[in-house]
Amino acid sequence: MKGCSSLGLLRFAAILELKSAKGRSSYAIVDLKEAVAPIAPRAAQSLTSANPMPADNAERVAAAARALSPYLGARMIPVRMLGRSFFIRELAPQDLKIEVDQFSHGEAIKAGRYLAFVVGKAHARQMDDATRQRWLAMLEADRRGAIDAPTWLWDSVVSLAGAHEAGYLEHCRRYALAA
Repeated sequence: MKGCSSLGLLRFAAILELKSAKGRSSYAIVDLKEAVAPIAPRAAQSLTSANPMPADNAERVAAAARALSPYLGARMIPVRMLGRSFFIRELAPQDLKIEVDQFSHGEAIKAGRYLAFVVGKAHARQMDDATRQRWLAMLEADRRGAIDAPTWLWDSVVSLAGAHEAGYLEHCRRYALAA
C-alpha cells in the first residue's frame, strides 16, 4: 500500500484495450482518482487571468500536471462521473513513487528544497500579491520550535498518517477474516 492521499476518496484502476487503425490491440492501465478542492487559497482573479485557474477540481489538477510535468499532464484528462470530479491518468513505470529511504540525508534535503521551490512557485503564480502575502504570513507565523513546518501542516500529516495506518490495518483485518 502506498501513499494516503486517496483515503476517503473514490479511486479506481482499470485496464483498457486500445485498438489501432489496423485493428491491433495494446493495453493501458489507468488510474481514476477523485479530485478534491485545494487547501491553498487562490486569488479570485486567477479564474479570469491570461492563464485562468479552472474552477473544476479535476481540470485544475490536470492543468497543474501539464504545467509542472508536461509528460505526466499529457497522459491525464479531467472527467465528471458519479456526480463528482475525477482525473484519469495512464499509469507508466516511471510513475512509481519515490521511497524516502532510497535517498541519503543530503539528497533528501536537496529534493525537498527543489520540490518546495517548484510547487511553491506554481502556487504563487495562482495568487494575487495580497493573497500571496497572507499565505506567506500564515506559513511563517505558525512555526514551532525546531520543527520547520507550520503546525497545521504537521497536524495534517500526522492525521493523514494515522488515517492511512488505521485504513490499512482495517483492510488487513478484513482480508484475514475473509481468508
